[in-house]
Amino acid sequence: MPSRTATALALASFLVATPGVAHALPAQDAPPVPSSPPGTSTSAPPPVETDANDPDLQLEDGATLDEPKVLDIVSVVETEGGEERRSDTNSTITIALQAEVLFPMDSARLTGQARSRIAAIADEIEQNSPDTVRVFGFTDNLGSYAHGITLSKNRANAVHQELTSTLQSAAITYVVRGYSEDYPIADNSTEAGRKQNRRVEVSFPRGQ
Repeated sequence: MPSRTATALALASFLVATPGVAHALPAQDAPPVPSSPPGTSTSAPPPVETDANDPDLQLEDGATLDEPKVLDIVSVVETEGGEERRSDTNSTITIALQAEVLFPMDSARLTGQARSRIAAIADEIEQNSPDTVRVFGFTDNLGSYAHGITLSKNRANAVHQELTSTLQSAAITYVVRGYSEDYPIADNSTEAGRKQNRRVEVSFPRGQ
């Protein structure tokens, strides 16, 4: 009488070799279990085949391709409390500090904490050696627009003066402006949004 092992191997061979019967492979030949769930693989899909002669891919008579361009990739990083917001592109660095970090309420007088923050920005400016630095002030939409223009310009001036005293470089041209409530980055209908909009931005070209 054949053993159970011999019977199982004979049955497996029968199923593999017999047409019309679902194939069953021995356990050692079974495909491995995937290491991640289906659909979560990070491998790239195979390229899509295209027909170079497809009329939809042809330029119209007389048409030409535009010059190739390198588009800016924007990276935005914000601290957990939103006190500092940094935006990097291929060509420009922009650092925005909330007004509460820099000034007392409704004031353009720098705090001690502000000076250390501005010193860190000055270090980065020095590392990139830009020829132009922009210092722009912004407020929320509370109060009059005219008051916002004055306050935002005075705050931008205060940051500018601190930067010039730290950097002491005659080679840098500063552009200093106050924009009041123009160009908000958040919703002015909430206090959280208004807090983000009350800011001073320092931007400069990235070094080569």
